[in-house]
Amino acid sequence: MTNTVTTAPDAGAFVHPALFYRTPEEYVSRVGGFVRAALRAEEPAFVAVPEAHLDALREWLGGDAEGVDFADMTVLGRNPGRILAALQVFADRHPGRAARIVGEPIWAGRSRAETLEATRHEALINTAFAGRTATILCPYDVTTLPEQVVADARRTHPTLIEDGRDLTSPAYVDPAVVCADCDEPLPEPVHALTFRYAAGHLAQTRRHAQDWLESTGLDRTRRGDLVLAISEATANSVAHGGDTGTLRLWTTEHGTAIAEIRDNGHLADPLAGRRRPALTSGNGGRGLWMIHQLCDLVEIRATATGLTLRLHLAP
Repeated sequence: MTNTVTTAPDAGAFVHPALFYRTPEEYVSRVGGFVRAALRAEEPAFVAVPEAHLDALREWLGGDAEGVDFADMTVLGRNPGRILAALQVFADRHPGRAARIVGEPIWAGRSRAETLEATRHEALINTAFAGRTATILCPYDVTTLPEQVVADARRTHPTLIEDGRDLTSPAYVDPAVVCADCDEPLPEPVHALTFRYAAGHLAQTRRHAQDWLESTGLDRTRRGDLVLAISEATANSVAHGGDTGTLRLWTTEHGTAIAEIRDNGHLADPLAGRRRPALTSGNGGRGLWMIHQLCDLVEIRATATGLTLRLHLAP
């Protein structure tokens, strides 16, 4: 017998289905139908998908589109580490109501590094929204995405919508298992400038970064963003990573600037930086959250021996 689920949450329930689709027509009818059902139930609806899909959904919804919040996921989710905060902010704006959200964090053309962080995001949604009354529907194009991406979607979503059926996913696993699998070894750069830093020398480290960035293709604003992100990361190292650390800087063949910060710290909370810190939380988590907002991609590797952050900014 097939186990069935519903995309409409009960009170206090969180529903997180993956929608596997094969055609544009199936996409707009399934996603559009989900959104229209939310509007008919007078539930808040937020749709964050790539721009081309936004246009198709607006056309399908017609006048109903006026009641929906939309975001281009290629902008919002360029860094997958930013998505979760945006979804939570939307849900928090509607306390006591069952938010209905569409989030499409992975599409054809995503790099391997981006896809890993987006997969980590999909797993952590289950932790962040546990016990909340909400539904987050995540579309996956099974005709263009790699088989591994689709297989991971089965592991990160408790429920599936496939071939017109709502199913319980037998492959679903604890988010911690998926996050551990996303911690693939980071590739080594061909050449990198390396600086050691310690308490009392962060200003000098910042100047090294500023001088190096002058030789990259980043404009002044983007250079400032990366310097600020480096400053936050190295300050965290001094405060929580044993007072010292290593900064490495390099560019890719496509001109992306990368800063890597290594120290002896640990990451106790896998959601750190992915949730918007409360105004009353002091400085806890603010630095990593700011880093996610500034960078195009943030890769984090936490091991028993230390913590590594790789910060990417494209020209």
